[in-house]
Amino acid sequence: MARFIKKSKNEIGISPDELFFRGEQKIDNVLLRIIDFDANNLEENAVKTVSEVLKYQEKETVTWFNIDGIHNTDIMREIVKGFHLEQLIMADVMNTDARPKVQEYDNCIFISIKMLRHDEKTSLIQVENLSLILTEHVLITFQEKKGDVFEPVRERIRKQKKRIRHSGTDYLAFALLDIVIDNYIYIISELGEKIETLEENLLQEPKESVIDDINTYKRELNFLRKNIKPAREMILNLSKMESELIADSTDIHFKELQDNINQATESSDSYREILSDQLNIYHTTISSKLNDIMKFLTIFSVIFIPLTFIAGIYGTNFDVVPELHYEHSYFIMWIVMIVLAVGMLIYFKKRKWF
Repeated sequence: MARFIKKSKNEIGISPDELFFRGEQKIDNVLLRIIDFDANNLEENAVKTVSEVLKYQEKETVTWFNIDGIHNTDIMREIVKGFHLEQLIMADVMNTDARPKVQEYDNCIFISIKMLRHDEKTSLIQVENLSLILTEHVLITFQEKKGDVFEPVRERIRKQKKRIRHSGTDYLAFALLDIVIDNYIYIISELGEKIETLEENLLQEPKESVIDDINTYKRELNFLRKNIKPAREMILNLSKMESELIADSTDIHFKELQDNINQATESSDSYREILSDQLNIYHTTISSKLNDIMKFLTIFSVIFIPLTFIAGIYGTNFDVVPELHYEHSYFIMWIVMIVLAVGMLIYFKKRKWF
């Protein structure tokens, strides 16, 4: 299936707010987890139903409600009803191929972004959609499958890190987005190391396999840019958003996100240009080697053309060839041929043709 754009025929004509799962199911059973905390207390549980989470809307604590698996339509309807959300929001959550976006609603802010992972086995970049619904007391996050990418944030909450335990859902959303964008930079740096190593090998001894490596890295960088650039627009819009759900103290952190994703975008563009330069270097090096070979063959041919001419004359089948009757004709012919060959080599050397 195409990696840059995906559209199923079954999706054509479906209403934008219809709860219809668009994408590849990556987990069998939906997992529901909550972390509820304030400065002094912490509660962390796995729950079985959405109704168990609804009571946290009335608490003054911060609640992180995470859903792993977004294919269950019934659970999505319960979330819409229980948290008084517009159905269009959940339709966007269930569309894994949608572009990153941020949208403000009456009682929440909806954020969508792509999480990326570099698969070492296949050397391909894997993508997963992440959606966040930011409300006053509850942050709802949706992942396509269970993963440990946000475990550092959970550890910060468990270890009572002051900033995250004293802040609201807006800072928690920033912490999650920060990990996603840091992961962009990490993946680019991993690819960058391979690209720089490729450049060293290219200058030492270019091989045909280099072309395959360059094309592979270019394809993956293009896939990266396809996901990072819309995320950059989303972060820019988020940093400019004036909402009661985002505290003034958190604005500066969203601007930090903007700086980080700009760094990711610029780095990906730089490595893309490096790959194009490497491709040019490869073709230039191969052309130079080919020119050296052709130069050698040309000199070789030019030297042997007159020698072949002489040998051709004395190899004819005429009865009367005066030189054949001289006693030293054979040696004279060799002397002429050697002098001619050496003279041509000296001439070519003086002209710096080799």
